[in-house]
Amino acid sequence: MSRKTRDKKEPVIKEEPEFEQKLLDVRRTARMVAGGRRFNFRAVVIIGNKKGKVGVGIAKGADVTMAVDKAVRQAKKNLIDVPITADGSISFRVEAKYGAAKVMLKTAVKGKGVIAGGTVRTICNLAGITNITTKIIGRTTNPLNNARATIEALKKLF
Repeated sequence: MSRKTRDKKEPVIKEEPEFEQKLLDVRRTARMVAGGRRFNFRAVVIIGNKKGKVGVGIAKGADVTMAVDKAVRQAKKNLIDVPITADGSISFRVEAKYGAAKVMLKTAVKGKGVIAGGTVRTICNLAGITNITTKIIGRTTNPLNNARATIEALKKLF
């Protein structure tokens, strides 16, 4: 191989990903085996295109990157369409419950913004909702159950 052909580098074209992803939660899980504990990692990932598609994925892996990659693949399988009105809100008020988590989503006027806490805010932003008022009802702080309850509420918009 001549030196001239080796030095030429092709320009690298970075392609924009179809979905934005946000890592919501990482937990270390353990199981007992004869030699002691074996650790795995559980990742909860939310993906969305900010145009009305959003999904939640949960997966376990031997390390964090493996768990995140598997969770992204899982989230792509569980995408839902969210109907967004012209002013960037939802059509009507919805409530949903998943486990101990109960979530209420309300319409908001243009310019109000996303009034939501943690998990619900992330899902609304990745779905493309720009004006919404939400409330997590109850005492649960489990991000996974809050995310699933939010997805259930968004499914009720059809």
